[in-house]
Amino acid sequence: MFEQMTEQQARDQILEMVSAYCDTYHNKKKDYVPGDRISYAARVYDHEEMVNLVDSALEFWLTSGRYTEQFEKEFAGYLGLRFCSLVNSGSSANLLAFMALTSPLLGERQIRPEDEVITVAAGFPTTVAPVVQYGAVPVFVDVTIPQYNIDVTGLEEALSGRTKAVMLAHTLGNPFDLKAVKAFCETHNLWLIEDNCDALGSVYTWNGGKRFTGTIGDIGTSSFYPPHHMTMGEGGAVYTDNPLLHKIIRSLRDWGRDCSCPSGKDNLCGHRFDRQYGELPLGYDHKYVYSHFGYNLKATDMQAAIGCAQLKKFPGFVEKRIRNFEYLRAGLADAEDKLILPRACEGSEPSWFGFLMTCREGVDRNRVVPFIEKKGVQTRMLFAGNLVKHPCFDHMRGAGAGYRIPGSLENTDRIMRDSFWIGVYPGMTDEMLDYMIQTVKEAVNQEGISNAH
Repeated sequence: MFEQMTEQQARDQILEMVSAYCDTYHNKKKDYVPGDRISYAARVYDHEEMVNLVDSALEFWLTSGRYTEQFEKEFAGYLGLRFCSLVNSGSSANLLAFMALTSPLLGERQIRPEDEVITVAAGFPTTVAPVVQYGAVPVFVDVTIPQYNIDVTGLEEALSGRTKAVMLAHTLGNPFDLKAVKAFCETHNLWLIEDNCDALGSVYTWNGGKRFTGTIGDIGTSSFYPPHHMTMGEGGAVYTDNPLLHKIIRSLRDWGRDCSCPSGKDNLCGHRFDRQYGELPLGYDHKYVYSHFGYNLKATDMQAAIGCAQLKKFPGFVEKRIRNFEYLRAGLADAEDKLILPRACEGSEPSWFGFLMTCREGVDRNRVVPFIEKKGVQTRMLFAGNLVKHPCFDHMRGAGAGYRIPGSLENTDRIMRDSFWIGVYPGMTDEMLDYMIQTVKEAVNQEGISNAH
């Protein structure tokens, strides 16, 4: 079929067919019928993503390539930063961000085993896991309700002579108090990692202007897992304005090598065979010199190709998330006697990931959530609730070591018992939102809803 075509003509024909295939067989939305399953999140895409994916597949480069370079440049540009490194997941992004701070290149500011990192227990485990896995000590501070972010009044109490960093997520898109946290970090010369995986596109008023979350700390991270603000299927990113941190991040992402040449490139520095490293022979191939004990956390170019198409749509995704959140909040306003509704951090414009509610005294979440789920509306807890209560902490709890809680985790425990959330993703229609509102109201007004609080 391609005998009379050039390779480019054949490719163009294939991609035209892919576009038509997607438009014909994908995203054929049927009218919503009350009771149909409403997921908390889902992919939103069209033929552009599928065409990019197949275009990358036809090149068969597979590993990081031209689409990766394009995405990193465009994503950094969107954020207003100089450096972005694409990785294979948001969890890898958090691992890489933390491990960058353990590099010997940082001198006295290097995080070492048994040093402390201030964080919260109410969130996703991979914000904390790298700290524990490295042998550093997470220090857990309580959160506030209804912002569900760190209670900044507990920061000074959490501080010790071994504190080296603060690593926090912006909860479900709602920024934490960056003004207070950043000031605390600057006062005590601490690193700040913003886990931005649930908050891409959130805006914070900073020094009289507006900045995206993830760009105010030393390092920011994102996830492109399907439920997130944009997707590559799997994928994540680490970003910074600090050239040294960027160098370390790239080294750790790419096996720990000292060389900065991208895949398929050689000798960009011009000194591949004429320098001395460690105790290696003079002139040892710089492509195979390792300055860190690193990983291979690169994404594929096929993932990046999808991301390039998603990034074009991303501002619209954010607008729809904000709109859906406000729609739910207005619709549930008359249920505030039963539910504590979420509230944005002062000085922020959240790109919401979900609509988080806490049952008031006398309302039993263990009756509310099953009712909502039975009606076809998918719910989620605030991830770990209280991470310290999970089996992964059994050994540390038993030993009374490996982490520290300087104060109370009262609100964290309440979230674990009483909070849940529903989605706001861009694919939701008004009919779906109306049904969700109706269902939540029915759930909190059903007979026998009282708990034993």
